[in-house]
Amino acid sequence: MGAAGSKLEKALGDQFPEGERYFGLENFGNTCYCNSVLQALYFCVPFREQLLEYYANNKNPCDAEENLLTCLSDLFLLISSQKKKTGVIAPKRFVQRLKKQHEVFRSFMHQDAHEFLNYLLNELADILEKEARVAKSDHETSSQSEKVTNGCITSNGPQKEPLVTLVHKNFQGILTNETRCLCCETVTARDETFLDLSLDIEQNSSITSCLKNFSSTETLNAEDKFFCDKCCSLQEAQKRMKIKRPPHVLVIHLKRFKYIEQLNRHKKLSYRVVFPLELKLSNTVEDADAEYSLFSVVVHVGSGPNHGHYVSLVKSHNHWLCFDDENVEMIDESAIQTFFGSAQESLASTSATPILVEMK
Repeated sequence: MGAAGSKLEKALGDQFPEGERYFGLENFGNTCYCNSVLQALYFCVPFREQLLEYYANNKNPCDAEENLLTCLSDLFLLISSQKKKTGVIAPKRFVQRLKKQHEVFRSFMHQDAHEFLNYLLNELADILEKEARVAKSDHETSSQSEKVTNGCITSNGPQKEPLVTLVHKNFQGILTNETRCLCCETVTARDETFLDLSLDIEQNSSITSCLKNFSSTETLNAEDKFFCDKCCSLQEAQKRMKIKRPPHVLVIHLKRFKYIEQLNRHKKLSYRVVFPLELKLSNTVEDADAEYSLFSVVVHVGSGPNHGHYVSLVKSHNHWLCFDDENVEMIDESAIQTFFGSAQESLASTSATPILVEMK
């Protein structure tokens, strides 16, 4: 990427952000799904900074255990500490660890970027939770020893508080599932956490309309009646999903790969779905709009789920960049609309799959 790198530096000129690095990632045979997601996460600045800070404070040179957290932290550190402003880095250790850890990613087949993102965030959260529990256990053991030394033992019993990792701080929100009995009007609410929102899509629609459909009211009747605890019987009810607590970074997944029973396979929906640069999330419990700014889009290029290519569009310091494996180039903001999808269903398209937006 020597020529491409210098071309990018030349394009940015004096506007090249101080301290920022723009590096392409080497493809190890159909690992574009991985590269595109890694770039999107790297340019999620709060996540990057918190990950590097955690790693700096908790890295133990004597600890030989390697995992996806250490590999990702090493990769982010490698990129951010480069003397050059642009270039290419081979995320070899990370890819090797990923393949070693999960058989789905071992083959050279085309993989799903959203499935990878979901797996990675959950795996990072699990590792961080495990490390926090070990640290807490060591601290409690140390405190207990101190109390025994002082001739006093006290115990308040186990206090299990939910652990909040840097993954949860950035990406986790809370949904509330509300069901209203149409007989007694009692509302039953059940909360659940989420790291992304998966939205059904329609032709010539928008992210806003997809979000409204996600929170639309569904009537439960006939065989789908709801058991109401107050009525002690099955009743017709209305059900809807609302966002109780929006996350700091909202990951939106557009369901572009749909299983078609008649064809006995998945088909790509290349529908045109418009997404704005600024998003107001109105379907929240508090009815107060949460405002977000678009900073990354992972794009699938191709006509089907089992082949094609992924690239990542990233907004960094008010500039839009396209990361295509080893290649990085500036793009105009107006070019984003070319990734909405196709207005004609028969055409293969370059279309957004996961979309990352950050709360303003």
